[in-house]
Amino acid sequence: MHTTAGDWTDPSTWLPSQVPVSLLSSNGNVPKSDTTHGSRERTYPEPSAEALLTAYRKMVVGRRFDEQATALARQGRLAVHPSSLGQEACQVGAALALRATDWLFPTYRDCVALVSRGIDPVEALTLLRGDAHCGYDPVRHRTAPQCTPLATHAAHAAGLAHGERLKGTDTVALALVGDGATSEGDFHEALNLAGVLKAPVVFLVQNNGYAISVPLSEQCAAPSLAYKGIGYGIRSEQVDGNDAAAVLAVLGTAVEDARAGGGPWLVEAHTYRLGPHTSADHPSRYRTTAEADRWRERDPIARLESALREQGLLTDADVKAVTAEAEAYAADVRERLAADPELNPSALFDDVFGSLPPHLTDQQALLRAELEER
Repeated sequence: MHTTAGDWTDPSTWLPSQVPVSLLSSNGNVPKSDTTHGSRERTYPEPSAEALLTAYRKMVVGRRFDEQATALARQGRLAVHPSSLGQEACQVGAALALRATDWLFPTYRDCVALVSRGIDPVEALTLLRGDAHCGYDPVRHRTAPQCTPLATHAAHAAGLAHGERLKGTDTVALALVGDGATSEGDFHEALNLAGVLKAPVVFLVQNNGYAISVPLSEQCAAPSLAYKGIGYGIRSEQVDGNDAAAVLAVLGTAVEDARAGGGPWLVEAHTYRLGPHTSADHPSRYRTTAEADRWRERDPIARLESALREQGLLTDADVKAVTAEAEAYAADVRERLAADPELNPSALFDDVFGSLPPHLTDQQALLRAELEER
C-alpha cells in the first residue's frame, strides 16, 4: 500500500533509507516485483512512461548541450564551464519535479537544469560567458540567478517558499546544492530556518563525491549527508542520483508533500561528476581513472535507455531522433555564441535600485558622457 508523505507523523520515519532508493538496476533493468520502492514506511510510485521518456529526451539534449559548452570554454567563448556530465538525472529530475509556478534555485553547475526548465541556452550561459550576473529573467522563468558562492541561495529558497505560503499560493521552492555546500554555515542556517517555518522547500544535494578536489570522506563523518536534515526537523532521504526513475519518484513525492503542507525535505542524490570541477581543473590530480570508470558504467542516460528499451517504450528510431534533436540544439548554441555580444556599459546601473540614488545617477551621467566622446 502506498503511504503518502503527509501520513508520516512519527519523526522516526523522517530518517533516510539506509540504502539509497533505486528503481533501476545498474544495467537499467526494471525490477518486476512491485510498483513502489522504498524502505521503512515510505514508498515511491514509479514515474509514468511519459515522464521517463521526457526525462530521457531532456537528458540526452542536456548532455550534448553540456559537451558543447565545455568545448566553447576551451575555445575561449566562455570564461569557464563547470560540467554536469554524469549528473543529468539529478539536473533533469529537479526541473521535471516542479510546476511552472514553482521556483528553482540553481548553482553555477546547473545549466542543464536551466535549459530543461525551458530557459534559452545562450541566456543560461551568460553568467559563464561573463556578460552579466544573470542572462535570463528570473521572475519570468521562476528561476533564481545561478549562485556561485556555496549555499548562500539556500536561505533565499526557504524565505521565498515561506513568503509564497503567506501569500496563499501553493508554490514550492527547490534549491540545488553540492556536497561541499553542506559544510557551509549558510546551508545549516537555511535548514534551520526552513524547519522552524515548515516552509515548502526541497533541498536537493547532488553528492558527486568531491568538493572541488576534497573527497566527501574528508569533509563529513555522517553516514549520509541526508542525515543532516534530521537535526532540523526535516524529512530526509537519499536516492541513487544516477537512476532517473528513482530521482523522479523521490523528488516528485518530496515536492508534492511540501506543497501539501508537509514541510521541507532534504534529498541527497548519490551521483558522480565524470568531468572536471570546471574547465580549468584537472581531476587526475586527485582521483583515479579506475574510480571514474566504475561510475561511467552506471551512466544515468544508458541506464534509462536500457530500461525504456526493455519495456518497449524506446526504439532505435526514437534514439536516432533524440540524438538528432540534441545535435541541432548544440549547433544552435554554437552558432549563436560565435557572435560577439553587443554590450551596453550603461546597463551596469540597471536592476541595482528601483530608483538610482544621487551618487549613482552622477556616475551614470559621467559614464554616458565618456562613451559619447569616443
